[in-house]
Amino acid sequence: MHYLPHTPEDVARALKLIGAPSIDALFEDIPAELRDPDMQVAPGLSEAELMAHLRQLAARNEDRGADFLGGGVRRHFMPSVTSHLAMQSEFVTAYTPYQPEVAQGILQATFEYQTMMSELTGLPVSNASMYDGASAVAEAALLAVRQTGREQVVVSRGVHPETREVLQTYLSPLGIELTTIDLDRLTTPVPAEDDLAAAACVIAQQPNYLGYLEPMQQLSDASHAAGALFVAAVDPLSLAVLAAPGDYGADVAVGDGQTVGNPANFGGPAFGFMVVKEALVRQFPGRVVGQTTDVDGKRAFVLTLQAREQHIRRSKAKSNICSNHQLTALMAAINLAALGPQGLRDLAVGSVQRAHQLADTLTQAGFEPLTSARFFNEFVLPVAVEPATLRRELARRGVQAGVAAGQEYGLGHAVVLAATESTTDADIQQLVSGLRSLEAAAMETADA
Repeated sequence: MHYLPHTPEDVARALKLIGAPSIDALFEDIPAELRDPDMQVAPGLSEAELMAHLRQLAARNEDRGADFLGGGVRRHFMPSVTSHLAMQSEFVTAYTPYQPEVAQGILQATFEYQTMMSELTGLPVSNASMYDGASAVAEAALLAVRQTGREQVVVSRGVHPETREVLQTYLSPLGIELTTIDLDRLTTPVPAEDDLAAAACVIAQQPNYLGYLEPMQQLSDASHAAGALFVAAVDPLSLAVLAAPGDYGADVAVGDGQTVGNPANFGGPAFGFMVVKEALVRQFPGRVVGQTTDVDGKRAFVLTLQAREQHIRRSKAKSNICSNHQLTALMAAINLAALGPQGLRDLAVGSVQRAHQLADTLTQAGFEPLTSARFFNEFVLPVAVEPATLRRELARRGVQAGVAAGQEYGLGHAVVLAATESTTDADIQQLVSGLRSLEAAAMETADA
């Protein structure tokens, strides 16, 4: 029997207060055919039958073969120790470590994660991770609004489209204006100081969604000249070879950490990160683990600056983030420790080399990848067919490729291609062969 805490009288009072005639009326926006459908549930299976059925379903997932997808999630080499250690029970079952006397292990691991993110980004203070890269960008925008007292956020169109959608979702209920800077020749033009007079922050992504390198130093300088903060949404792997946000004066570095320690895994889960200048630490959302000493003078770790979290003094909370994606963040810490600085650089350099090899091979094959701007490991390729069709047909040929660039960029039929250190010569040739066959089929259709 279900436990229902609300009496009929409770329900009647609530409905009267909000002006709804019934509970069913609360769901009127959902199409009728989707409300209380006839489920037609099959009879229950035995454990053996259920496991066999699940294996059949899992076998339908294609997770091998040439992969050029990118667009926010990429496959990179991960030492086997990463997943092995991350699955230890003390990490898998960890929750918010409120009691330091029984949580020193998870607190120390989190402190080490924060230290690594600080070293990568060149900024002094990291929190204990965020939910994902998109919500981290939105939280950075809210931080900037609180810090500056301004109510306009300026974002480059080079920021991932899905991230910008999340940003709009966060800002619109608060009445905060969101202004977008269009790209010019694949990168973000530096706005004039007058155009940023009301801006709380400027947000740019490095590399941008299309894969190209942005003028981060100039964007940072322009933001600060106008009294705005500069938020750098960065690919953490790229920081092994590109300038760190702290080097070009970014106030906040955010992003998604998938590339430095989480498998692609059909899109997730991963984690977001946020690292800030020390002056912004009291506007910081989420948990922070600090180092201190115990009563015996020994090094110890604790949660610090906790008043801003939702579970204490909610009216003064900076954010509703609490438990976050702790496990996947710790996977990144383990992965970074296993790779070391040189190993991380090897992955980044290998990705750059393979992406440029891919672009060169496509050019030699008669295609026209857009290489007028510098890129890290992704770039745009104009194609002869609609991107969704291209992706579907390439998949039938064993190649995963064809993330649509998006019509908002004015590039026509175009896809973003990614290559990593794991891309092989055979993978590249397989992609070129698939593109040639599709292009030939498109030309035959046009002639007919």
